Amino acid sequence: MSDKILPITRVLEDSFVYSCAFEKQRGFEQFVPHHVLAFQFSGETHIQHQSGVIVLKKNQVLLARKHQLTKTVKIPGADKEYKIISVILTDIALQQFVSEADLTNNKKYEGENILLLKSDALMKSYFQSLLPYIEKSKKISKKLAAIKINEAIELVLNQKPSLKTFFFDFANSHKIDLQKFMLQNFHYNVPIENFAKLTGRSLAGFKRDFDKVFRTSPRKWLQEKRLAEAHYLIQQKKQKPGDIYLDLGFENLSHFYTSFKEKFGVTPETLIRQQP
Repeated sequence: MSDKILPITRVLEDSFVYSCAFEKQRGFEQFVPHHVLAFQFSGETHIQHQSGVIVLKKNQVLLARKHQLTKTVKIPGADKEYKIISVILTDIALQQFVSEADLTNNKKYEGENILLLKSDALMKSYFQSLLPYIEKSKKISKKLAAIKINEAIELVLNQKPSLKTFFFDFANSHKIDLQKFMLQNFHYNVPIENFAKLTGRSLAGFKRDFDKVFRTSPRKWLQEKRLAEAHYLIQQKKQKPGDIYLDLGFENLSHFYTSFKEKFGVTPETLIRQQP
């Protein structure tokens, strides 16, 4: 019987997510539907997002904007533990906060999608106060969850009032340049519906516009684009299949090998051996 310590992920009232791990873990691609406020207790989280990569280190606070794509890698610290708590800030909770606080916001947010906030004493104490609910009782009432959510919003605005537009911009997404977006984000393995949302379109509208731009379906284009990128990385950049298939949006190595051979008539290994 193995004595290996298993990683833990707990979700309380769909508002608080606790993650604890003891080995390096690669996370799945994620479509982030809500704002997230996170505190890194130990270890590091490496986050690849649409504008680059950000590293959340021990005792740092991160604020991530809704409606974006991310990939993460969890890396334990010197104490061999990775621990983080994330607070989910939904539009419903934010609209309730605005109503109760009698706030107004007529401006559109135009800043960065992922920010590192100051990890002051108030912020640290707040996240420490969440630990007993997650590690001991493993539950929290809806009323208390709402109070803790409001406290998180207050703390962020107290530290940085300008983030009012970050939180309270409830305007629907406008259509963005579909071709530019897809060329930048084809390697994210998420449902087509999420690509549609991120470009400000309904699913039907996304498929219609996609056909006008690329003259093919989204699924077929994504497969072709990922395979073409794989061929380039293996042939020109001398990279190994096992190192790139996840980064290109393939779910597993077997699927990658099968798709690659169907497309190019050779396996990745054969392509490697053919290189001078």
